Amino acid sequence: MIESFFKGLKDILDQKYILVEEIDKAPYLTDWRKRFTGKAQAVVLPGSSDEVARIVKLCASNNISIVPQGGHTGFCGGATPDGSGNQIIMNFKRMNQIREIDIANQTITLEAGCILQAIQEKAASNGFLFPLSLGAEGSCMIGGNLSTNAGGTNVLRYGNARDLCLGLEVVTASGEIWDGMKGLRKDNTGYDLRDLFIGSEGTLGIITAAVMKLYPLPISQWTTLVAVENIVSSIALLNLFQKRATSLLTGFEMMTKESLDLNEKHFPQMANPLQGKPPYTVLIELSDYESEAHVRQLLESILEEAFESDLISDAVIASNLSQANAFWQMREHITLAQAEEGANLKHDITIPLSSLDSFISETDKLMRTKFPGVRIINFGHLGDGNLHYNIAPPLGMDPKIFNETHEKPIHELVYEQVERCKGSISAEHGVGQLKLEGLRAHKGAVAHDLMKTLKRALDPQNILNPNKVVSI
Repeated sequence: MIESFFKGLKDILDQKYILVEEIDKAPYLTDWRKRFTGKAQAVVLPGSSDEVARIVKLCASNNISIVPQGGHTGFCGGATPDGSGNQIIMNFKRMNQIREIDIANQTITLEAGCILQAIQEKAASNGFLFPLSLGAEGSCMIGGNLSTNAGGTNVLRYGNARDLCLGLEVVTASGEIWDGMKGLRKDNTGYDLRDLFIGSEGTLGIITAAVMKLYPLPISQWTTLVAVENIVSSIALLNLFQKRATSLLTGFEMMTKESLDLNEKHFPQMANPLQGKPPYTVLIELSDYESEAHVRQLLESILEEAFESDLISDAVIASNLSQANAFWQMREHITLAQAEEGANLKHDITIPLSSLDSFISETDKLMRTKFPGVRIINFGHLGDGNLHYNIAPPLGMDPKIFNETHEKPIHELVYEQVERCKGSISAEHGVGQLKLEGLRAHKGAVAHDLMKTLKRALDPQNILNPNKVVSI
């Protein structure tokens, strides 16, 4: 059977796009965090939706499961194979064509393997903004962004990947191609299949192309760092900016002193320019379609009100694009600093803003009481309540040993607090295999069983990314 399967693959793909040697497969088998490593019979590199469909049909007839993979930058092991060695990985790096930019419709049509940064640059060269932006944008692919419903730094103004998507092309578990690439902003004809596949991590169908929204490029952007004493003041500051700046507010990122200290340890050039290393540093960005003077005056006016209300104690406004980029790099390098420091326990959670102060203060206290010496690296997209609440081992303790002995109780503590605050255990990283076990308890039996019903209906053979998101 295996011989006939590989013969079938060679009828679809050139041999050079079928990787079977261990040295060639190795880069595709371990996730970015080096937390999950699996095995695969082969890594296949399709070049078109038709090739994807033919490969899926071949796998279905041979009962071989498929792990779709983009840039492999995820944090939850959603694009990493299991340890059986029976699966194949389908990587989309060859499917990287931008098919069309529709000026009138303000959309961009592209294949799943397009690198996010390349999409941003192509849009900008045509006078548009593609607002999806995250730390891995230099290597992550739009197919992966859609499969996890990625968020990033611009969610506050533009929404998640789902909000930016107007149409999809999807290969089903039976190897059929669903063409939903109309690019319409209104289409009220029954079930919304597009939203069903977005966020499903390749478990219901394989996204091969998409139609995404574009926006006019802002004329000016102003970025500032402000010093804040506590979460209550941070939320009050957010409310002030939302009231005064409304839709001009495009970024509102929170960083704790501990996260920026770790940043400076590994990247000394990224020291916090604010005085006294405040407990919380907030990065704020305003984007305007009027003059630079207009948004600058508005920013200064809001900051003046924030000073008068004792919401902030210091502020630095970027004087040029280079300094603005440096502020954003401070925020984006926290994840890299964690990687340099060693393994840590990550939590990508969402908390209602009204419960955020309670969550942080109580969870911090419990964490430090139960696990003395741990370092809490807390940062995130405060504007939408998305925290990256990460726990690093005490200084001097082996990170691997710490994770092996502390992972379960620390995850349980954090997730219990998330439930107490009616939050979510995954904001933008997805479920993958990391959060599979606890999903039923979090979603509730009814919701979880509905998800299993959908999986069985759309993938009865369970060949699309099995044991990710939901097990059947």
